[in-house]
Amino acid sequence: MTWSHTVPRRENAGWSALRQARARRRSCKEHGRRLPGPSLTGFSLLPWLLLGMGSFSNLFQDSTANPWIGALGLLTFNSLYVYVVFRAFSPKTRVAVSTRAALALMGAVTCGLAIGYGGTWLLFFPLFGLATGALLRGPGLGRTGTALAVLAGAVAAAREGWGGLDIAYATWISTMVTAAILSLSEAVRELRAAREELARRAVEEERMRFSRDLHDLLGHTLSVIVVKSEAARRLAARDMDAALAQVTDIESVGRQALTEIREAVTGYREGSLATELDRARSALTAAGVESVVRRSGPPLVPQTEALLGWVVREAVTNAVRHSGATRCEITVDGTAERVRLTVADNGTGRPSVPSPVGVGGTGLKGLTERLATAGGSLHAAPSPRGGFTVTAELPTETGLRTAPEPTVPTAPSRSPATTAPRAD
Repeated sequence: MTWSHTVPRRENAGWSALRQARARRRSCKEHGRRLPGPSLTGFSLLPWLLLGMGSFSNLFQDSTANPWIGALGLLTFNSLYVYVVFRAFSPKTRVAVSTRAALALMGAVTCGLAIGYGGTWLLFFPLFGLATGALLRGPGLGRTGTALAVLAGAVAAAREGWGGLDIAYATWISTMVTAAILSLSEAVRELRAAREELARRAVEEERMRFSRDLHDLLGHTLSVIVVKSEAARRLAARDMDAALAQVTDIESVGRQALTEIREAVTGYREGSLATELDRARSALTAAGVESVVRRSGPPLVPQTEALLGWVVREAVTNAVRHSGATRCEITVDGTAERVRLTVADNGTGRPSVPSPVGVGGTGLKGLTERLATAGGSLHAAPSPRGGFTVTAELPTETGLRTAPEPTVPTAPSRSPATTAPRAD
């Protein structure tokens, strides 16, 4: 079961993924790569050059003065338009000085042709606005589009009177709509990259969760099987009935482990603290360790019980395998707000894997992360009076109270078979 999937965590993960997607976009810009998914290119803006077909036809109808100058201006405008719109789709070339200079030259050619010829030549202003919107996306576009529309309106009014003001509106629309469409296309690609990043992180988190579950589950189960197998081997020559009892326990533990592994794989495993305490008592008894279990406080929600059950598993596994202890005390003390679990032994061993301060082995490290996610804490360190103590605290998340359960001390019969050294 994954207890970290809360709403705030999902929101934080979403913003984190979006930030990583933006960082990925910046990296793509720096290295000249593209974001994932289809994108618009300069070819999508080339069909708008058909607006200049009227001016092109005028050159062959003898209705244009100085047609060679008009043809040269038309060729220059089209060349600059193609140059600018293709460079507008590359993050690196969009901000280049040469691209901005080409846009400025294109504006000068547009004004010259519109002032010199008027008529259909005024349609070059909307084309110029389209190229401007493709290039100058971002802050300040509104002021630029308005200034361009005023310029186009002034030139059109000077040539065609008030009827030419439609050119001003067409210029403003072409500038703003082009910038909006291209910005939206880029935002969609960023969101697609963020979604891919979220999916990748979800897979990584689930893989980490499952690896922690499998480590905790198999580490505890195999330790119990090893301890009970050694006990059965030692008892076989002296007390066959006791050896068979240990073998029966091994079979039971193995079957239960199979069931738990299947449930862990499907993601629906939910542990019971009472069950884990019984298993811990059985494992300690088989290892020749005197166990004392105390539990008091209100009932706990399943998630809290499951987390504390994992702590019991890991702490008892370390006590059996590495501590060399002869006594282990497990105490569960709960209030209406918080519950504390303490597993203390009188041995000299430590968790098998060195870890940072306050964190035990690989299993305890994973449990520390889980408890922190659930609003709790885990502390594992040598006790001042000797031995090793693991302390876990979690929110109770219930207001119900029940009478404290009686202390359940268990002092197993100590025989030569059950007091032999424990497995590593």
